[in-house]
Amino acid sequence: MKQINQFIEFVRDQYNTTDFIPLHEPRFQGNEKKYVMETIDSTFVSSVGAYVDKFEEIMADISQTQRAVAVVNGTAALQVALRLAGVKQGDEVLTQALTFVATANSIAYNNAHPVFLDVDLDTMGLSPKAVEAFLEEFGDLREGGCYNKETGNRIAACLPMHTFGFPVHLNELMDVCNRWNILVVEDAAESIGSSYHGKPTGSFGQLGIYSFNGNKIVTAGGGGTIVTNDKELGDFAKHLTTTAKKPHKYEYVHDELGHNYRMPNLNAALICAQLEQLDSFIENKRTLAERYESFFREQGIKFRTENPDTKANYWLMCVELNDREVRDQFLNGTNERGIMTRPIWQLMYKLPMYEHCFRDEQTNARYLENRIVNIPSSVRI
Repeated sequence: MKQINQFIEFVRDQYNTTDFIPLHEPRFQGNEKKYVMETIDSTFVSSVGAYVDKFEEIMADISQTQRAVAVVNGTAALQVALRLAGVKQGDEVLTQALTFVATANSIAYNNAHPVFLDVDLDTMGLSPKAVEAFLEEFGDLREGGCYNKETGNRIAACLPMHTFGFPVHLNELMDVCNRWNILVVEDAAESIGSSYHGKPTGSFGQLGIYSFNGNKIVTAGGGGTIVTNDKELGDFAKHLTTTAKKPHKYEYVHDELGHNYRMPNLNAALICAQLEQLDSFIENKRTLAERYESFFREQGIKFRTENPDTKANYWLMCVELNDREVRDQFLNGTNERGIMTRPIWQLMYKLPMYEHCFRDEQTNARYLENRIVNIPSSVRI
């Protein structure tokens, strides 16, 4: 209890308030109102407008990719990215069970099957060793790609998620997937501004996605984007997410089963203003992370920090507690006192819609599920 009280006092001091402290709230302190009002005055508030185009240009630059496509949210971006990667009904997609449910849902939306493999303890993201071990046992390279020799299904893609903004071991993962002829789609929903060996997360796979949900570092209220270095694939992503409508002066001609996943210009205006502040927001959060790390070191508690040769955006900061009992005591003690904390997600195979899916032993994932807790991580004003 003493440690909890000291933590509460420390957090209140960082945010200089006695009010409720959420896990992560947005900060609107730039050109947000100006850009949104410009959009309202222009009357182009839907999916066509200058700020949608500007947002896509900014995101291509931030992600260091050739093409960025604005969509309504990160889940929609994932669903379409997997479709663009060639994931079809009955295929399998290698991913992690320790993730937000949207990662698994995006696979199911394509009528494919998630295969849940373990994470690494240091990244909390998909483990290249677990992927390689699975493929050594079940993979079968054929002319048409990689197949699961037990189920007969094609293994169409690998979908790693950069947990809380900490990059997975991308070089090793890309090497394994390239050797087994499996495309990589990066779920970088939580990791805008993070990098691995100096290169942005989201830019390593054939496609990547980001989310701009209300609890992210920068937000459009909702919003997401698909990024790729394949410009033709990016153009096709734009086509699919705008109902697959062919250009015409007045006729409605749709040549594919498309999606109405367009980001409205209003949201794009908001996120453009937010992205102007991304670097300063991340530096603010990295300073907070340093303070947390120092505080918890004195408490004998492990604060999760970035790996060498990576830069984490510290979207949601977290501690690793001794066991589930201590975890629950911490969660109860903080939330009862107006400090929002939250456990890491329940493993996907424990959810009813995914309990039938293949999984490995999940040794690291189960260890982390019982110990990781997110703590207040908002940008400090």
